Amino acid sequence: MQINLLQCCSSADVQENIFKIESQLHALSESVDKNEKQLVVLPEFCLVFGGDEVDQSDYALPDENSPLKKSLSELARKYRVYLVAGTIPVLTQKDTVVNRSYFFNDSGQVLGQYDKLHLFNANVKDGIRGYRESDTFCSGEHITVIATPFGKVGLAICYDIRFGELFRAMRLAGAELIALPAAFTKPTGEAHWQTLIQARAIDSQCYLLAAAQWGSHNRGSRHTWGQSMIVDPWGRILAQKASGEGWVKSQCDLTYLNDVRKSLVVEEHNRFDPPILKT
Repeated sequence: MQINLLQCCSSADVQENIFKIESQLHALSESVDKNEKQLVVLPEFCLVFGGDEVDQSDYALPDENSPLKKSLSELARKYRVYLVAGTIPVLTQKDTVVNRSYFFNDSGQVLGQYDKLHLFNANVKDGIRGYRESDTFCSGEHITVIATPFGKVGLAICYDIRFGELFRAMRLAGAELIALPAAFTKPTGEAHWQTLIQARAIDSQCYLLAAAQWGSHNRGSRHTWGQSMIVDPWGRILAQKASGEGWVKSQCDLTYLNDVRKSLVVEEHNRFDPPILKT
């Protein structure tokens, strides 16, 4: 199986973002082995990314009515890829908005979904300074691990990477690969991104597939770090893209993953109880 992460510089223009992603998928389809399964991971807020979370919530519609979801499903079907479709805002039955990642198969059908558990409320020394995702979004209520033809895939989103208990919970639920759509700020990314990705890969003994936003958004009002990367269960960086838009590609070897887990049986040795999700 081929892993493909797309690093984007998304804007507030939905149609422009769809066009850019489709152009990249078309180029990918021309360069890959048609007989090999392709997993594609898109960044957080891949279809609409403004300077304020309220900009995203304006596009929130119920799951069954979301044109953003429909567009992503169609891209997965058209280009025959398994697609972790970044994230989009979704209006729930409780009339709250969540930041949701869908996982589509290569026919465009939903294999599973995940609503971001940890909301980014922080003061950062950048142009925005104050981030308050909880003013716009509500937290998810469950973890997600999805069985696929190429292994079990856990889903997390951006700020989740700071919470090791989530990644242990996914490991205990069977995860072998963990996809992380993200839009890390430039200051926090420069300080912590690589360290966190490698640490969570080592902790969980999973492949970490971290697809990030990069660059200047909304006329320079917001800057994201980039450095999309694929990290193996030993913590080695298999591929990364420090800056710019484009693909990060590598292979996934579950035999190697199992060898790592047999050589260091950390879950067998762990003396702490499994994490319990707070509600």
